[in-house]
Amino acid sequence: MSNPICPTNQKAGKAVDSLILKAMLDMSLTNVTSPAYYFCRDSNCPTVYYSADGTQCFSEPDLREKVFQKHQAEDDVLVCYCFRHTVGSIRKELERTGVSTVVDSINAAIQAGQCACDIRNPQGDCCLGNVRVLVNRLKAEMTS
Repeated sequence: MSNPICPTNQKAGKAVDSLILKAMLDMSLTNVTSPAYYFCRDSNCPTVYYSADGTQCFSEPDLREKVFQKHQAEDDVLVCYCFRHTVGSIRKELERTGVSTVVDSINAAIQAGQCACDIRNPQGDCCLGNVRVLVNRLKAEMTS
């Protein structure tokens, strides 16, 4: 069975633990009324989290942080929420040195037990996939 669809864009989202929702919301947690929530990663959709029954939606103004998936080209948005790497900081390193050390530094920090993606990243899991895609995209932009 597939995940419930986002009531805003009609696309299936990714299940997230209620802990991430509670950590990300910038409001009273009495507003969390459903036992199950989903993450909408579509950059064109204003909804970030929605309840399984579709009766409750939360968008970025309801959150403590901007969501990378919604602002992938903005320099000030975090792509790594645990170690505070932004699109702009990765871009600057690539422009300055021609390479990015961000994936290696994140991997080293994960190995040191310093990661908390399950509660810091709005998608509720590791950022490395997003970081790798971003680094490759920025490299491609620099060579075109």
